[in-house]
Amino acid sequence: MQHVIDRARQVARTDITVLIEGESGVGKELIAHAIHEMSPRRHGAMKIINTGAIPEGLIESELFGAEKGAYTGASERRTGLFEDADGGTVFLDEIGEMPLAAQVRLLRVLESGTFTRVGSTTLRKTDVRIIAATNKNLGREVEAGRFREDLYYRLSTVIIRIPPLRERRDDILPIFETLLHRLSQKYGSSPRRLDESAVRLLERYRWPGNVREVRNVAEQLVVLHRGDVVTAEDIQPYLRGVTAAGASEGALLPVATRSDGPINEARERELIYRALLEMRLEMRDLKEQVAKLTAGLGATTPREIFEPSDGTRDRRDYVIMSEDDKDDYDPFIEDVMYEIEGDEPPSSPNGRSPTVAPRDSLTPGETSLPTLEDAEQELIMRYLKHFEGNRRQTAKALGISERTLYRKLKDLDEDL
Repeated sequence: MQHVIDRARQVARTDITVLIEGESGVGKELIAHAIHEMSPRRHGAMKIINTGAIPEGLIESELFGAEKGAYTGASERRTGLFEDADGGTVFLDEIGEMPLAAQVRLLRVLESGTFTRVGSTTLRKTDVRIIAATNKNLGREVEAGRFREDLYYRLSTVIIRIPPLRERRDDILPIFETLLHRLSQKYGSSPRRLDESAVRLLERYRWPGNVREVRNVAEQLVVLHRGDVVTAEDIQPYLRGVTAAGASEGALLPVATRSDGPINEARERELIYRALLEMRLEMRDLKEQVAKLTAGLGATTPREIFEPSDGTRDRRDYVIMSEDDKDDYDPFIEDVMYEIEGDEPPSSPNGRSPTVAPRDSLTPGETSLPTLEDAEQELIMRYLKHFEGNRRQTAKALGISERTLYRKLKDLDEDL
């Protein structure tokens, strides 16, 4: 807001056209008044017109005046805003709502300072300073064909954007307390004091109506509230989207809290940095795992997670890919042979994959059974020999996923 005020001071001493942008209720008209009062035209008139509130057929006569008989009901000659504000300022509020026909005539006034009354051909001259305001994005209105591009560039010589109240939370309390004081004097009421809970609620509320809503709530408190101390419970019924039972979803701004009150800003920043750091570490770990699995494969953008068929939950058993990407992996696993030394395991008589019979007891001469890890490695090696190093068929025969087999072979190579 300090930047807004400084900019208003800079442009006030000139006659340059100003476009004020901001949501409804942020105080665009207040800034326009400030520019006029600080300008050399402060002794002249300031005329205000809401271009969105006047019917399309009447806006030109309001701006430029009309001759008697120019239209039905025009029983006498009348002057328009540009004549009445000669030597002063014209404030065009909600300029984005102005009809296209009126935009053409407004552009002529801005370019040459001349106009004609409705129903007249006499060219008249005026010396006014134009300040316009809008709660729309005029650039998008131009793209949509609802606002003239040449008028947009002529109006937006200097743009002053007023941020909404939720983006300047430090301003909420001073504005509210100032309005409470002024309205208490206006209505002859005793001064009101905000307790800590009321202050927290005011700072957390989103204020969709901005300063206009702040004034509305303050005025209701001054008139309707009994007592000098105002609590959060007293304010809640007057907040849009906040009921006496509590805040509705999205009505309050998020804020970090603890049992003894709001966390200070330094602590809040520390928590945010820590969370970002943890996310970064997790993403880096995930990227490393995916990179190992996709190295040299040219996989496309990951979109879906496939879980191993054996139901294991080890993170290394997962690979991120889409159904289309899965085809890129299959030739790699099927065609790359695993080098094995030794004899081929015997095939079963029916030609099907060999099975391993469980050991129910120790045979004579055996002092111990192999460990589960050793037995697993032995079984994998036997199946690889049988299928001549084909990993896909080996994984299918073992009843595990190809990713799991890939990992186990990698672990086996590291052990060797």
